[in-house]
Order: sequence, then C-alpha cells, then structure tokens
Amino acid sequence: MIALLLAVQAPVALDTFDRVGPWVAQGSDGVKATAAASDGALTLAYDFGKVSGYAFVARPIAIDWAADFTVTLRVRGSGGVNDLQIKFTDASGANVWWYRVPNFRPAAEWRTLRIRARDIEFAWGPAADKVLRHTDRAEIVVVRGRDGGAGRIEVDDLRYAVLPPAPPLPTPRASDARAIDGDAASAWTGRGGQALTIDFGGAKALGGVTLRWLGGAPRYAVEASDDGRVWRTLRTVEQGDGGDDPILLAGLETRWLRVALPKGAPAARLAELTVEPPAWGTTPNAFVAGLAKAAPRGTFPRGFAEQSYWTLVGPDGGPASGLIGEDGAVEVAKGAFSIEPFVIADGNRFGWADVAASQSLEDGYLPLPHVLWRASGWTLDTGVFATPERLLAKWRMTNTGTARRTLRLMLAVRPFQVNPPAQFLSQIGGVSPISRIAWDGAALAVTGPGAIEGDPAVTREVQPLMAPSAVDVRAFDRGALVPSSPSAPQQTRVDDATGLASAYLAYDFDLAPGESADVPVVVPFAPAPPIDRTAFDRARADTVASWRETLGGVAITVPPARQAIADTVRTALAHVLMSRDGAALKPGTRSYDRSWIRDGAMMSDTLLRLGVSAPARAFADWYGGYLFDSGKVPCCVDARGSDPVPENDSHGEYIHLVTQLYRFTGDRAALARDWPRLDAARRYMEGLRQSERTAANIGSVRYGLMPPSISHEGYSAAVQYSLWDDFWALTGYKDAADVARVLGKSEAAAIAGQRDQFAGDVHAAIGASVKRFGIDFIPGATSLGDFDATSTTMALDPAGEQARLDPTLLANTFARQWARVIARTQPGADWKDYTPYELRNVSAFVRLGWRSRANGLLDAYMADRRPAAWNGWAEVVGRDPREVRFIGDMPHAWVASDFIRAALDLFAFERDGAIVLGGGLDAGWLVGAGSAIRGLRTTVGMVDFAMRQEGGAVVATIGGSARPAGGFVLPWPLAGKPGAAAVDGRPAQVAADGLHMVATGKPVTVRWRTRM
Repeated sequence: MIALLLAVQAPVALDTFDRVGPWVAQGSDGVKATAAASDGALTLAYDFGKVSGYAFVARPIAIDWAADFTVTLRVRGSGGVNDLQIKFTDASGANVWWYRVPNFRPAAEWRTLRIRARDIEFAWGPAADKVLRHTDRAEIVVVRGRDGGAGRIEVDDLRYAVLPPAPPLPTPRASDARAIDGDAASAWTGRGGQALTIDFGGAKALGGVTLRWLGGAPRYAVEASDDGRVWRTLRTVEQGDGGDDPILLAGLETRWLRVALPKGAPAARLAELTVEPPAWGTTPNAFVAGLAKAAPRGTFPRGFAEQSYWTLVGPDGGPASGLIGEDGAVEVAKGAFSIEPFVIADGNRFGWADVAASQSLEDGYLPLPHVLWRASGWTLDTGVFATPERLLAKWRMTNTGTARRTLRLMLAVRPFQVNPPAQFLSQIGGVSPISRIAWDGAALAVTGPGAIEGDPAVTREVQPLMAPSAVDVRAFDRGALVPSSPSAPQQTRVDDATGLASAYLAYDFDLAPGESADVPVVVPFAPAPPIDRTAFDRARADTVASWRETLGGVAITVPPARQAIADTVRTALAHVLMSRDGAALKPGTRSYDRSWIRDGAMMSDTLLRLGVSAPARAFADWYGGYLFDSGKVPCCVDARGSDPVPENDSHGEYIHLVTQLYRFTGDRAALARDWPRLDAARRYMEGLRQSERTAANIGSVRYGLMPPSISHEGYSAAVQYSLWDDFWALTGYKDAADVARVLGKSEAAAIAGQRDQFAGDVHAAIGASVKRFGIDFIPGATSLGDFDATSTTMALDPAGEQARLDPTLLANTFARQWARVIARTQPGADWKDYTPYELRNVSAFVRLGWRSRANGLLDAYMADRRPAAWNGWAEVVGRDPREVRFIGDMPHAWVASDFIRAALDLFAFERDGAIVLGGGLDAGWLVGAGSAIRGLRTTVGMVDFAMRQEGGAVVATIGGSARPAGGFVLPWPLAGKPGAAAVDGRPAQVAADGLHMVATGKPVTVRWRTRM
C-alpha cells in the first residue's frame, strides 16, 4: 500500500500505470474481467456475456483529501455504451464515494477526465460523516449499461492536485456599468457589431445569465473568454422576443463574458444582466425549476415547485404507456413530452393553478382516468386511455353557465414529462427535450434527441382528429414555455438547440348553455397510420369492454361505505397488468422499470388468487431463464440481463413462485419442467446457510441464517442478517420439500431435514437477538434488533410460522405497528414518510384475529391514496402531500398487489390446510345486503362466500369448488360473544376460534345468533 499526504499545490501522480501488478481485476457473476499492461497504460478487458453486472480493477491507495482538488485520468478504449465509475473507499470497504459517467462511449483517442471535488458524491455506507476526508482504495469500474457486450477500457496517468482556496473576486466590471447596476431603469444600448463585456476579475463559476431586454435584440450571441482576446461562442439567439431571456450556461467557468450583437442588427437596449449561480444551471431540470420559481404559479407544471401526483395509462401487458397528472397534463410515452391544457375565457388564461380540479376513473375502477377542471361558467374534462398501439386522449369543453359564451382551448405540447423531476432512478423525470416541431396541416411531428448522445433522434406524431383553429410552434427564445394564444405571425416549424421548444393547438368554441365540444387526439407509441373519429370511439368502447372482462373474474359486492375497497381491488389488478413489459412483471414503468423476483413472486400470488394465471406462468418461465449457472437467483432482471447483487430472499421467492403455480393450476408437467431450476436454487441456498452454520457462530444471532444482504432496502447502507431473507428462505425450503414429495424425488427426505434444521436455527437466532438487544418484539434483522413489522409479516404468510413464534413477541410486534400507524393519523403528528408496503400488516392483523384493528389499519392506508379517486399508491407517502420527495412509480404495482392480498384476506385466507372465511369482516361489512366475494381462487379450488347481519343473527353462505382438507373456519364477526349456530338448519358446535365446517363441495348456509 502507498500512503500519500497531499498538501502540495502541484499535481501528484497517484499512479502512472507503469506497473499493473498492484491492480486486481474482478467481475461480478457471469462477467469476465482481466487486467493487462499496454503501452505504459492499464487495460481492463471485460465481457458481460448475457448478464448485467460490472467489471473493475482496484488497488490500495491511501489518500487524505483536501477541501478542494482535481483528479485527472486519461481514458480511451473500445466497446459499447456502458457506465464508467471511479470509486474511492475507506479501509472497511463499506463507505464508498464515486464519480460517475453514465452512458460512457469509449473513444479510440485518449481523453482526459477532469474530476472536481464537487463531482465526487457519497455513494453508500454506514458512515455518519459522509464528507470525503480519507480513503484507502481506488477502483475503476465499468458497469453494464445499454449495450453491454465485450470491450476494453485503457487508463493512464491518474493525478491529484490540491486547489488553494480561491481569493474573493473583485466586483465585476462592465464596458457599460448600467447593464449590471441592479437598476432596471438604466440600460446599455448597443447596435450591430457592438458588445457588452463583463470582466469578473478572475475565473468565475456560473450557471447562466438572465438578460432583461427593453425590446429589440432578436439576434445576439453570448460569448466567453479566459484571456480577453480569444472568444468562444456559448449561445446564439436568432429569434429573441425582446423580453427576459434566461440563458443556460451549465458548468461554465470564465473570466470574461460578453453579449455581442451581430453586424447589421438593429439597436437594442439591455436593462440588466443578472449572473446566475452554478446551481441554477446544473441540469435542465434545475434551470426550469428556477424559471418556475420566478414565474406566476401555474405557468409551469406543478412538479417543478411542489409534489405532484399522477397515474398510469397503458394497455394490459404494456410495454408502452403514458401518464396523466393530477392537474390534467398527459405524458404521451415513457420519458416523452406532455400535452397540457390551458383555457382562454373572458380574456384570461386559465391553467392548473386557476381552477378546481378533481380526478375520477371510468365506472369508479376502470383504468381510464379523467381530470375535470371547474371554473366559473365552464368545465374541461381530460380523459385518456391506451391501446397497445396508441395513446388516445379527449378534451371535452362544456359551457355550464346560463348564457352563450366563447371559449378557447389550447393544447400545449411542452418539453416536460408528467413524471416530475424529483423522480431520478431508471427514468429521470422533468424536462423531456424537444429539439424540433413541424406542423404539416394534419399532425405535429415532435422530435427529441435520442436517449444517449449520438443516438438517432426520436420523433412522435400528435394527431388531432379535429382541425385546430390555429397552430403555433415556438422556440424557447420566442417564449415557448410561457403559454399564450397563437397570434400572427404563426410558425409551423422550428428547430431549437436548447431542446425547449413548444407548440400550441388552439380550438375556438361558441357554446350555448349546457353545450359541449370534444377534441380527440391520438399519439401512436410507434409510427402508425392515422385513425378517424369512428375508429377512436370504437377503440374506446373496446378498451372499456376488455378491461371490464379482465377485471371481473372475481366479483366483490360490499356496502356503500366499503365500495372504495372493492373498486381499488379491481383498479390495483389493472395497475399490475399495465405495469408489465410482456412476460416481465414490474413494480413500475419509470423509476422501477425492471423486474424483481420478490415483486414478481408476490404479484403472481395475487394474480393466481384472482384467476389471472397466464401472466404468472409467463413470468416464471421468463425469469427462470435468467438464473445463474450456480443456481443463484438474480434479485432482478432488466434489459441488461441478470443483476449480480446478492439479495438472499431471491432464491426462496423463485421456489415459491413455481410451487404456487402448481398449487393453483395443478400442472404437474410444468412443475416437473421447473424442478431442475427450483432445485438448483435450493442447493445454492443450502450453500449460503451452511456458510453461516459454523462453530464460531453457535448461539449467535447469525448461526445458520442466510448471509447478510441488502435485499431489505433499509439495510442498503450496511448489510444485515435480515429476517426478511430468512422467512423467504424458509418458505423456499418448505416449498422445495413439498415439490420433491409431489414429484417423488429421492432428495425429498434430505430437503425436509434441511427445512426443519433451518427453521430451528431461525427461531433460535430470533431468541438470541431478543436477548442480546433486550427487546420485546421480533426484530427486522437479528444483527440489529430493529423494529420492522412489515418485514415480519412474511413469517405469517407465506412462511406459515405463526404457530411457532413466541405469542408475546408476535403480539408486541404488531401492537407496536398499530400504535405507529394510529399515531400518524393524529392531528399534528410528527412523522416524515412511510412506504405503503405496510399494507401487508393488514393481512397479519387478520391472521392474528385483530378484526377491528385490521379495518382501522386499512382505512388509514386507504386515506393515503393520492389522488384517492385513482385508487393507487406511490412507493412513498409523505406527511406533507406537497413536500417534494422521491415517491417512486405511481401506481406502484408491488404496493398494488400488497393491497389486493390484504383486501382478499379479509374475505378468505388459507391456514394450516383450512380456509378461514370472513376473518377481517366486521359489522361495517355486514350492513344491508352485506358483503360477498365470488370466484376467489385458492390452492384447493374456488370459493364463493357471502355474509350479512340479519336481525340478531349473522347469515353466511359458502359455495364454490374448494374442498380444503382442514375444512372451513368461520370466526364470529361481531362484538360480544356468539350464541348458537346452525349449518343448513342443523345445530353446529362452535370452537374457540370460530365455527368449523367440513368442506363437502356443496353450498351451505350458516345462521349464527348473537348471545342473548
């Protein structure tokens, strides 16, 4: 190891790569990586094959970091587009800082990466102090990106230079001080060939400038110089509007800046030049957020200033989809531009901030969302739906007043996604560049850059089915982002280097009282011929009919006060189906546009219970093809292949998935085909648990458990012995033992022994953790003794360990969760946010017999649907609905499946060979005609169940084909103690946990009286 104390000003060579020996190459599962010397440089050769992952070279280098510095590294290579990372870690290896170059396309010629202190971020780790002060190891990493494949990265001349504190700059001087004096009444006047020059007195970092013109200046250039002699053009404006011009100059450092009028330009007056700070121009999103802050509310989408919400618009099975925001803007495809309505009424412009907006779904549950604007004398309804080929929207303008009136609807095609800028994972929200717009008299061709620099541009067509009254396309410099009615002269084509062009389709209506007018618009997901209004209406009718059929396999009827729950079950199923990408089940389409086995396994459980088995089967077949040769089940899969990150819940989840498919479908041949993969996963899991079942670990909180991992997101800073992993692993052992028995495998007895041994180790580790940390609940991780009831729910279902858990610890765990949720509902409660994965606790409460609390919990979570009428949750719910934060996809399909399972468990769930009926239905579900579920699937057949309160009795009917070996159990649903019960008129004995009935496969009626 070499140690460097870097307190000098001159650059210091960290490594000249004359010797490759100190550098060690390594690749993740399935990735090949080798290091070699090449012409005095280091070459990292990699081959990603068919998997995702990374290849890297690393060596020890101890560095004491200054407050400000630069790191330089020469790089060249060959291969596809992947991500390049430079990492620095501390001695533990747990705390990581990194510099990232996404979508790195290596060039054959050397280029120098210049990394400044502000470019290096804390990546992850348990350190409380995340400031970069000292590291002990350096890594150069290639992470599979879009292309993967094989290639090489050559690196040379890694250097570090300490930067001395910059002296304060003098007050800037301008060739005409009136332009920077802060007084808008004074101005610099220039003519063609003249320029306003500013000297900052030294290198100045800035994000851009704002020019406040007093008319004129349709053409000018912004230029910079480091020496006052050689100038470089930063920005050219060809069609300025003579008003305020914000000029983005991201990452600029310069001493001199000037605004130059070209020869022949007319006179122009500049009232003020304001220098904007570096943060103002860090990204296009930061730039637009600054504009939004200064503009009247409603000029820009809500998401640039406060938290916004949205829902998905897509077909069953995807993969293409749009979004609609709570305020009525429509994102036409993933990452694409949006169409946002504005209305001109009585000479005033109305946007989302000027109206009362409400949301709805067709029939209360179909995934055809609407946003209704209400204003004085008029309404505007925005409705949208999708087919596999197209996104289709319709705006309905209605005169709700008592007199005839003229209204103008403007549909603004804007360079913004509905997905807001705070969303940053797979898909960064916010700005969606538009570099060209062209109107040909029938459609708008809207062009944006490719996903990666150098990719071909992407053009989408906006096809209005009603001819607009006027059309105007505008460049950013002509006020594109400030909505206003088209006025002469209008343009029909524009190219905009800023990527912030817009277009406006205007529709003028003269409406009698009560009269409406519709504007339908079609945007194909891929190039497709236009359709007419008849085809539009037919597509809508077909979409409604298809969704009604798809979502109607299980019928739930409930009292009016519980209708939202029944509606949300059907909508949530649609959200799961729309979030798919063919066979891949995904939790989302933007931030979470990849497929996790944990999400897919639990979503498949939901689909199977609702009788939608084909997507679950397709998912299992597809995902099974991505297992590593070792039997390791990847935590997730995306377009790059299998992810190598070890998450030790994955193996049990895959085993459970294919086992459940057999249990629900009875397809033994498919189970036999799945056995080799299933058993490979089991054998890999067995190796993991044996690695912790060592003499050194006996009696500890880790003995015999799955090794620590980050599958539980709360442990991403430092891996832990998560019981989430262990309960899934135990589920996998149980299911593998069942499958081996069903298929008559010789390993059946051995697997059963592994199952029982592992179960004993898990419970022993829980006891050791309780003792070590002095807690009175089941921990989330035995190595932390932390509280996480949502993780503990897996012990009850699917692991089925309720009877073996300490009843006091179990009760304390979920009582604490109840207290936490109820505390959040109190006025003035102090909490930040939570994840609606907590819906799993509703199922746990039902299984514990906590009927009242289960309903109270469900009501609390239902209140956090945003907007409520769209029947969906994000991944994160915040206390302040308008505080900007990352909230994940809306809807989040894994959360949707958690809700469905919770709602279905209220009616029926399987336990120890029996089916418990109505375990979550309290008096509120039994009023009037009561509640019923029909067509619910179980592993032993279909269940029809209805229950109502009739006078002093509870009447239940049980039908369907299900014949559980343990029969049916009907707990008493009302407060107080039950009285006599009769099944089909014959007296029946009642046990402590309810009425037990043998399942005969024939319908039965139960009448159960209250005790007098």
